[in-house]
Amino acid sequence: MNPRNPVETFLTEAEDLLGRIEEIALELEPGQAADDLVGQLFRSFHTIKGSGAMFGFDAAAAFTHHVETVLDQVREGTLAVSAELISLILRAKDQIKVLLEVNPPPAAVIAAGTDIVTTLNALLPAGAVMPASPKPVPSLAAAPAPAATAPTSVAQSFVICFRPMPELMISGTSPEALLNELRDLGECQVTADIAQVPALDQLQFDHCYLAWNLRLTTSRGMNAIKDVFMFVEDGSEIKIEPAVASVPIALPAAGPVPAPPPGETGVAKKSAPRPASGEPAARKPMARDSSVRVPSERLDRLVNLVGELVMNQSRLSQVAAAAEVPNLAAPVEELERLVDELRDNVLGIRMMPIGTTFSRFKRLVHDLSAELHKEIDLITEGADTELDKTVLDQLGDPLVHLIRNSIDHGIGTPEARTAAGKPRRGTIRLAAAHVGSNVIITITDDGRGLDPAAIHAKAVEKGLIAAEAKLSERELYDLIFLPGFSTAKQVTGVSGRGVGMDVVKRQFEALRGQVALSSTVGQGTTITLTLPLTLAIIDGLLVEIGGDQFIVPMSVVTENVELHRAERSRNNGRNVVAVRGELVPYLRLRETFATSGAELDVEKIVIARHGADRVGLVVDRVLGSHQTVIQPLGRFYRDISLVSGATIMGDGRVALILDLAGLVRHAGLSGTQRFSSLSVRSRDRNASSTESATTSRLPGGKEQK
Repeated sequence: MNPRNPVETFLTEAEDLLGRIEEIALELEPGQAADDLVGQLFRSFHTIKGSGAMFGFDAAAAFTHHVETVLDQVREGTLAVSAELISLILRAKDQIKVLLEVNPPPAAVIAAGTDIVTTLNALLPAGAVMPASPKPVPSLAAAPAPAATAPTSVAQSFVICFRPMPELMISGTSPEALLNELRDLGECQVTADIAQVPALDQLQFDHCYLAWNLRLTTSRGMNAIKDVFMFVEDGSEIKIEPAVASVPIALPAAGPVPAPPPGETGVAKKSAPRPASGEPAARKPMARDSSVRVPSERLDRLVNLVGELVMNQSRLSQVAAAAEVPNLAAPVEELERLVDELRDNVLGIRMMPIGTTFSRFKRLVHDLSAELHKEIDLITEGADTELDKTVLDQLGDPLVHLIRNSIDHGIGTPEARTAAGKPRRGTIRLAAAHVGSNVIITITDDGRGLDPAAIHAKAVEKGLIAAEAKLSERELYDLIFLPGFSTAKQVTGVSGRGVGMDVVKRQFEALRGQVALSSTVGQGTTITLTLPLTLAIIDGLLVEIGGDQFIVPMSVVTENVELHRAERSRNNGRNVVAVRGELVPYLRLRETFATSGAELDVEKIVIARHGADRVGLVVDRVLGSHQTVIQPLGRFYRDISLVSGATIMGDGRVALILDLAGLVRHAGLSGTQRFSSLSVRSRDRNASSTESATTSRLPGGKEQK
């Protein structure tokens, strides 16, 4: 996307406005009186209408005009907020989204809009009914149009002085459109002020030098006039006063706009409270928005360049240390400090609040609870918690599936909840918080909870476990993440086919995240998701195996312990080690990667968290922490599941980044097999130790003799 293309800029801003419309609509309550939320909703539709017409989206502008008319009635207090109106606003938002995506729209889309407009008409009080079908809005240069709605108060005259900032048209706003909007409000007399028009050789074609004095007679009131100027008051001079004489208020002929003395009329900030109808509008210059929109691909390129810089700085530090040149040490240290600061700032730019993802789920809960005839409230917490944009982009779909499951399986119908002694309305709580270098997301419902007996019976039915198997509650819950597993008694349009939970787990593991589940029968279920802050640059633990170097993500590492040769034969031949009173299974990475060379007498075990379990990774040496820039392996290695990427070390060598989830799956250490597999593998290895040839499994499933 070219950020300088005004149409693309409008579409991007319209997307933000539509998202805000949905958020506000879901916050409205039936019977709610007109307040700031209704005003924000009106202004969002108003902006889409005006800008849409300016950039050729006439169908979207015409349709939005009808919605705006209804919301104007709500603002005036002649139409109450109702559940039907909230539903229509959400439908209108979806319709506008389609109209902006397909321009001009096909007949089916126009018909859908006509149906919404007809339903909106039915809500309006008598005397304010709109046309039954959308029609193109008048051209921006068209003749004055009559008022859009029936008069709601006695007509009143106002004197308006408007001097736009010179760069107004560069921002995509037309003064002609603003004047036509004022004409729409009532009888309007316009006089141009040319006092600041420069000499011909000093004119800039894209600047506005004119000012206008207007006398407007309208029944719409002061607020309707201020709505016309709400998006141009930044940098412009606007004066609005009730007409007490036939002479307009004069604007300054030239020079900067002076700050008005206390008590005088000036330019008001957008955040200032609205004066009552009939009072002068006091306005002050407002600070420009300091944010800048940048296409994500440019940001990704910047992060990649910073990653290259970090790797080369690491190589330079290593070379400088080996050279032992005193005059080189200080500049290299300063460069390292600057690169670290640059890295942190660039990664900070990619961090976005998770609330941008959370907000979409309010609509999901609203629509799905209505479809399933349930009453559900969604409560979000920690919406300002920040995550890397790359993680956020891949987070939405799995979260949608988990919330749909909570609605369908967890929360019961109002009748069922009442019978169980619970409130009719169920609650789903979606929370996020920073914990160390991770973000913890929890999805909690107060529904019926998971039934361990039902899960056990379904697992036996599908042949996943033996009927006499004795599993802990957590081990039973782990079965839910197996492919094809579902306890639903019937398949619905929402869930029940057993497709999804295994995919959800794989998606989170692909993000180097973890999923844990806990539940209490009759009280509810909690799903805990642990995700790294970023996927670009991580802190890693550098380890060595047979001369090769590997990176273990520091976010999963808890501690390191020693493993002596004599300890390997203990615990009945099982690959487990006692750590703080608990037996922790471990993987011998020498065997996993078929590493040659003699085994050391004393090895290191890196203890790492995997969900609620701990797993040990046996390595030759632990070399220390390392700032790791993640590089993809490329399509030739896409089937390797034991590593998640690679990084380039300071000496130019490549170190693979270990994927703990992939290692655990490869070794069969998940769920009910996590100890039995180790035991079997260990016994098999001891039994074959006297044979001349040994067999080890390589990444990718091949065997090597």
